[in-house]
Amino acid sequence: MEETNNNSEKGFLLLGFSDQPQLERFLFVIILFFYILSLLGNTAIILVSRLDSRLHTPMYFFLSNLSCVDICFTTSVAPQLLVTMNKTDKTMSYGGCVAQLYVAMGLGSSECILLAVMAYDRYAAVCRPLHYTVMMHPRLCASLASVAWLCGLITSLIQCSLTVQLPLCGHRKLDHIVCEVPVLIKLACVDTTFNEAELFVASVVFLIVPVLLILVSYGFITQAVLRIQSAAGRQKAFGTCSSHLVVVIVFYGTIIFMYLQPANSRSKNQGKFVSLFYTIVTPLLNPIIYTLRNKDVKGALRTLMLGNAIGQS
Repeated sequence: MEETNNNSEKGFLLLGFSDQPQLERFLFVIILFFYILSLLGNTAIILVSRLDSRLHTPMYFFLSNLSCVDICFTTSVAPQLLVTMNKTDKTMSYGGCVAQLYVAMGLGSSECILLAVMAYDRYAAVCRPLHYTVMMHPRLCASLASVAWLCGLITSLIQCSLTVQLPLCGHRKLDHIVCEVPVLIKLACVDTTFNEAELFVASVVFLIVPVLLILVSYGFITQAVLRIQSAAGRQKAFGTCSSHLVVVIVFYGTIIFMYLQPANSRSKNQGKFVSLFYTIVTPLLNPIIYTLRNKDVKGALRTLMLGNAIGQS
């Protein structure tokens, strides 16, 4: 018990890539660059979705929520990671680690649900176009977004609370880049069968179930698109949905690799790079994909920048 209490006083050693100084310096620059771009891109999506009346639709309402989640998610990881990588003392306070654990888990879980909700929105738009405005009315959209945020909060409170109660018996070295549940469970000096089982169930609920729902939605969408007579109509439908599908594949693929693959089946650096990908890279992919592949967003950005330029002149 005394050693466990010492953990709270001393915190944790986040080893990260400290054994590879050149790689660590290179990653510092890349992470900083990606983080700034992610903040700018996601903030731009939120602003244009709010300011351009043409984008006041369910799709962009959910996209704004996704951008908000991504800003908070990457901010819960990137600043601390950059500070740790830039100093010789890799210590992270116990309170900082626990706070990061709760916030990142909650936001990541919310994004899992939100992506499934966005798939349902695309299903309604493509497969039920005549009933779309009735199906996706503003109150339902607000309720679905609230459910996504609430589910993230609940799973974070349950999963993280169970994890932080585990006695670590003086173990302070985290051979990882951030504080995550699987990594902290490995440090415990007691039987963690219950925690691992609970984590597996939560992973199935927040990863496998949403992926299955998304695949079913896109199965119906594909059937509907193939029935469209116009080639231009098919191209527009596929273009709109493919952007969302790319985000889904990248995000779920990396997190499933981290949370559902047995820990002993991957190298120590694999887990670090995978975590780096879904915490730093994926939040940047959303604004890139949705702006470069979306004429509505590009048009709204041009209008917004043109309006600012005229206003300043």
